[in-house]
Amino acid sequence: MNAFSAPMLDELAAHLEKIERSPARLVLLSAAPAKCFCSGADISGWGGLSPAEFARHWVRGGHRIFDRLARLSRPTLALLEGHAFGGGLELAAACDIRIMTPRASIALPESGIGIVPGWSGSQRLIRLLPEPVVKEMALFGRRISAARALELGFAAAVCEAARTEALAVLERARGLSPRATEIAKNMIHAGRGEDRAALIEALGSAAIAAAADRSEGVAAFQGKRPAEFTGN
Repeated sequence: MNAFSAPMLDELAAHLEKIERSPARLVLLSAAPAKCFCSGADISGWGGLSPAEFARHWVRGGHRIFDRLARLSRPTLALLEGHAFGGGLELAAACDIRIMTPRASIALPESGIGIVPGWSGSQRLIRLLPEPVVKEMALFGRRISAARALELGFAAAVCEAARTEALAVLERARGLSPRATEIAKNMIHAGRGEDRAALIEALGSAAIAAAADRSEGVAAFQGKRPAEFTGN
């Protein structure tokens, strides 16, 4: 059921770092086998942890990795051909868009085993779904169907041939400017509060890096002379 273990989290983190430093243009996140996208966190991976270890390593560690996925500079698409529960839903929520099959569903079943969402289910998810819907899942244990996820805007599309549709979306996106889509993603994320402080400084730094004043400042420093800024 693709339940998340500590080694899987580490592997995901390594993949994200590799992707960020690669020439990859787009990212597709899918599961094999397709029966279940991800059933959440593996209970055997955290069940024996002390409260401090659970909070410090399992929850905060997972949060850090999912945040890394959400802030990846490349456009990301999650393909949900099966159910996404708990950590699996939080993983899908960290992607830019989601495409689902009609039989897929989403849920936050944590309260059924005495815990709460820990990898942004109560934080990032609340920005993607109406508060009452998140409460339905977290407080009442309701499962949300793919059709309803589409109505709510959580899914970009729901169709039997979800993988074909996902690949078609990515193929169309290949014709777009990588730099423009990266900056657009940063602007949208800054607007909704995702890593806003770092994104504002990154956007400002990118603009100043292209300015003649920046080149002059560096050249003057290296030449040990006063800079002659032009404002360009």
